[in-house]
Amino acid sequence: MRFLIAVLVSLFSLSALAQSVPPPALAANAWVLVDHATGQVLAGKDVDARIEPASLTKLMTAYLTFSALKAGTIKPDQLVPVSTRAWRMEGSRMFIEPNKPVTVDELIRGVIVQSGNDACVALAETIAGSEEAFAALMNREAQRLGMVNTNFTNSSGLPDPQLYTSASDLARLATAIIRDFPEYYSLYSLKEFTYNNIKQPNRNRLLYMDPTVDGMKTGHTSSAGYCLVSTAQRGERRLISVVLGAASDTVRAQESLKLLNFGFQFYETVKLYAGGEALSQFRVWKGKLNELPVGFSNDFVMSLPKESADKIQVTLESRQPLVAPIEQGQAVGTLSLTVDGKPYGQYPVVALQDVPVAGFFGRLWDAIVMFFKSL
Repeated sequence: MRFLIAVLVSLFSLSALAQSVPPPALAANAWVLVDHATGQVLAGKDVDARIEPASLTKLMTAYLTFSALKAGTIKPDQLVPVSTRAWRMEGSRMFIEPNKPVTVDELIRGVIVQSGNDACVALAETIAGSEEAFAALMNREAQRLGMVNTNFTNSSGLPDPQLYTSASDLARLATAIIRDFPEYYSLYSLKEFTYNNIKQPNRNRLLYMDPTVDGMKTGHTSSAGYCLVSTAQRGERRLISVVLGAASDTVRAQESLKLLNFGFQFYETVKLYAGGEALSQFRVWKGKLNELPVGFSNDFVMSLPKESADKIQVTLESRQPLVAPIEQGQAVGTLSLTVDGKPYGQYPVVALQDVPVAGFFGRLWDAIVMFFKSL
């Protein structure tokens, strides 16, 4: 026996400024724009297509390094011996040497600022014993983060037929770095780093073009083209853009900035409900309480197009029958959001308090009522 109770929830109105503005067309193979606070995709093309990530792979190398630092398995000032394999890495390098130990902290900057393939291997060997074992950790973490179109084979992003990811997966990874490691995220805004008397600039041109941009990572190979994961914060809003397969360094920067500007200009992030705020009361059966306050555990925020929203309407549906016991935080219904008459999304609402089981006679009475309702 299951039935739904629908409740219209009054929200608020937004002034419509104009018709909805379409996202820009970019000179790249794939891209996506994501609101960091909500995880919503604001614009994109081929967001789940498998692509070669090149040095964007280093975002996962950094994520695992930050995780190891947080867990205490490595230390920032720990001296790392440089293997021959790390020293001989091709491509971009920070120029570490076998007979010159380097610290974990220096290697992290070598990965993030200088995009050093040698630094990636040195960190991988320190954390996992070998780059192959580190790649297995990368894939395990990718799976945990929900990166469903990703497979890693190395720590640096050097071309490999089995190395691939997607724009949406990279946005998910960038979001995780910002969310999980705010204490290390500022490293992505460093504009240069000097090691072994060699100064190298950060290849992310947006750090020099827009003061609101504070990360994240470039990538390039002849087969992958020019790629850039970038993020900017303007006021309280943070957006993440991923642009893949551009024709040049200049183009990837220009197109990334175009995408970020679109998101900031034509969307806004709005808090619809505060965490713990009761949206409605749902009927509970066989419990010590007959009604249950429901809502969201945390603030419920949404990215909404400024131009397309005339009114926001919400329908709240209860999963019935709700039978005690019910635990606080348990999903008990669905909030459906409509913007300007068009479906915009569905979101689970939860119980805001526990409801223990009623006594024998209370349970018996509710069982009788439920029986007749089911007829």
